Amino acid sequence: MVFASRRISRSVLRQVMPTAYATGMRRLFCFFLLARSISFAQDRITIDAGTVIDGKGGVHKNQQIVIEGSKIVEMRPARGKSTYDLRAFTVTPGWIDTHVHLTWHFNAQNILVNGREDPASSALYTAENAYLTLMGGFTTVQSVGAPMDAAVRDRINQGSLAGPRILTSIRQINNATARPDPDHPAPPEALREYVRKTKSEGADLIKLFATAGMGAGGGQNMSDEQIQAVCGEARNVGLRAIVHAIGDSGIRASVRAGCTSIEHGNFVKDDTLELMAARGTFFDPNLLVIHNYIDKKESFPNIRDFKPLQDALAPTAEVFGRARAHHVKIVFGTDAVAGAHGRNAEEFIYRVRDAHETPMDALISATSAAAESLGMGDKIGAVVPGYEADLVAVEGNPLEDITAVRRVVFVMKGGRVYRNTR
Repeated sequence: MVFASRRISRSVLRQVMPTAYATGMRRLFCFFLLARSISFAQDRITIDAGTVIDGKGGVHKNQQIVIEGSKIVEMRPARGKSTYDLRAFTVTPGWIDTHVHLTWHFNAQNILVNGREDPASSALYTAENAYLTLMGGFTTVQSVGAPMDAAVRDRINQGSLAGPRILTSIRQINNATARPDPDHPAPPEALREYVRKTKSEGADLIKLFATAGMGAGGGQNMSDEQIQAVCGEARNVGLRAIVHAIGDSGIRASVRAGCTSIEHGNFVKDDTLELMAARGTFFDPNLLVIHNYIDKKESFPNIRDFKPLQDALAPTAEVFGRARAHHVKIVFGTDAVAGAHGRNAEEFIYRVRDAHETPMDALISATSAAAESLGMGDKIGAVVPGYEADLVAVEGNPLEDITAVRRVVFVMKGGRVYRNTR
């Protein structure tokens, strides 16, 4: 359900970002000016929390979280005096979305931009989407992927932009990639070389399309040998490989090839789920993206038939229960495209309401489980001493009312507060 993204080089972004900011294009500055209590990381911060959901299944009452620099150093009973008083709220680790598309956006007419656009506008839309995502409680995302992602990632890492920690594939590999000519599929060695090229350009992971999209039936459209070449070479160069796979044959081929994660997996069969569990393959079914397309259909004129998407809602919701029954490692991804950035937390609600996930399972999928899938399970995704101080506070308790995830009042990433509207 992902469409092709335009490619904009980092060199272009470096040229246009200063100009775009200087001229005040779009409304990005408004978000920075309206955000309250944005602070730089202090030497020592204490946060008193009424409830802490620690990301690993634990719930702790009346705790004080102690932060030094960017790290959590201690969690202890609340003392009644702290830098930030969040005793009226629920605190969780910063949420992680393992599947977004930060470059996707609507134009001024609220229509998907699906063609040429001046680079300055593209840069600002992407930066704005990153900012909105952070304000929604997501401190880490995996954007898969366009070259612009890497440039925005680097600007965020440098402190020039406010946004989540970004991992990106830079591009996507599909059945049209590295073909010697349009009438012949790419040979495995050409695909391996393309993986190496993507790595050399600064990618954090590889994104592969093993099947067609939902509208085209989701059938496997890359050979087993091609899939093995991509995922095998990704391992060789030290990268994870996540795979768009809708139909069962493409999913199974990807699992056998040792790919890291299956994205979507709408029509996976039970024996393939069993294989995924045995191999430790991560699974990322997405509900928000389907709803987003359907709910905003007027904004996606490039989609002619919405019936396949409508028909996919029930099997996608149903697959969660089967995957849990087979002990597959489910992570939290939204496939956020235009119209979904900043609304990523709606995925929690769909999972609990429609897929009958428990609120705790949904939260773990977006914290410690997602962190593990990114290879960052010892750094983020939990309120634990030694981990990055990525925290989000919400009004209410999502374990009792999952819609509390809509009411974000506080966001900290790496010890720095970006939102404080309590």
